[in-house]
Amino acid sequence: MDTAVVQRSPVLSQLGAIDCDVHPDAPQRADLLPYLDDYWQEIVVSRDVDRLELTNFPTRTRPFFREDWKAAEGRGVEKLRKNLLDPFGLKYAILNCVTGVHAIYDPYLATAICRATNDWLKAEWLDKDPRLRASLVLPMQNPEAAVEEIERFADDKRFVQVLALCQGEMPLGRRYYWPIYEAAQRHGFTLGVHAGSAYRHAPSQSGFLSYLAEDYVHQIQGFAAQVGSFVAEGVLGKFPDMKIVLIESGVSWLPGQMWRMSKDWRGARIEIPWVKEPPAALVRRQIRMTTQPFDAPRDPKELERIIEHLDADDMLLFSTDYPHPQFEGDAAIPAGFPERLIDRLVRENALATYPRLEG
Repeated sequence: MDTAVVQRSPVLSQLGAIDCDVHPDAPQRADLLPYLDDYWQEIVVSRDVDRLELTNFPTRTRPFFREDWKAAEGRGVEKLRKNLLDPFGLKYAILNCVTGVHAIYDPYLATAICRATNDWLKAEWLDKDPRLRASLVLPMQNPEAAVEEIERFADDKRFVQVLALCQGEMPLGRRYYWPIYEAAQRHGFTLGVHAGSAYRHAPSQSGFLSYLAEDYVHQIQGFAAQVGSFVAEGVLGKFPDMKIVLIESGVSWLPGQMWRMSKDWRGARIEIPWVKEPPAALVRRQIRMTTQPFDAPRDPKELERIIEHLDADDMLLFSTDYPHPQFEGDAAIPAGFPERLIDRLVRENALATYPRLEG
């Protein structure tokens, strides 16, 4: 085992870390039925709607579960305590429930499933451990209903973020989504953009891919497109108090995009006059990224060079991506990560990113 990993392991449990990407068990129909009204109960039963999964984000398929975490006894919060909360000494863990609800075409069914999922998260997870926080699952297919869901949970500060996919119906900067962002900013929610596709469009510029291995890598294209959309459409300027977190996006691709966007903006900004600062400055101010899966080289010198290219000590947020197998043991902090930034990584950056976290 890497000696840097061995040295890092006992430290993490003492840092009071905030894990910004934890996945609860995906709810099944039996989990959600108590939170659906009579009409929607009949719909999901008669249509045999059970566990909803995204093709490119399966929740029960190897290698998407780490074997030691999967084998632990118990389920739900009990299992999460044994595998993550207690051994990692976490102060908070933010639950991101990524399911097939994001890909449902029917906006009314999507709204009903989102409402039930949020009520289930509240009752079966948040109410059972004070360290847990969560992202609201929103029907992005139905912005009016999404705003209503934000308003419904505005007073429950345990919900700290609203969740969207990096490959959805359209670029997230479009004005179609702005009512959601206005409500989110007004109530202090962060916007989380998670890896995953609703499969409205091919995940690559050359069409559909043959293998999950390709699809997984091409998620970066989705994240890059969303960053460009947030900048060019004016979201970052219109909602300056709302942070946007890229979840499971990787890290190493963003410096090059910031450089290219800032360079091209100088020549083409006449068509987007509302972007009054270089895109790199806007991105550094409002875009954040979770660390797992960490795609930087294992050479500490190369890793620090990438962090220097980001040129923003507050951009990275600690995550484990539980229960996915992104690292060995409890070595969730990338080996060679600069010691001077660890406190910011595991705790301080999250507190600055999520205004509702300690509300």
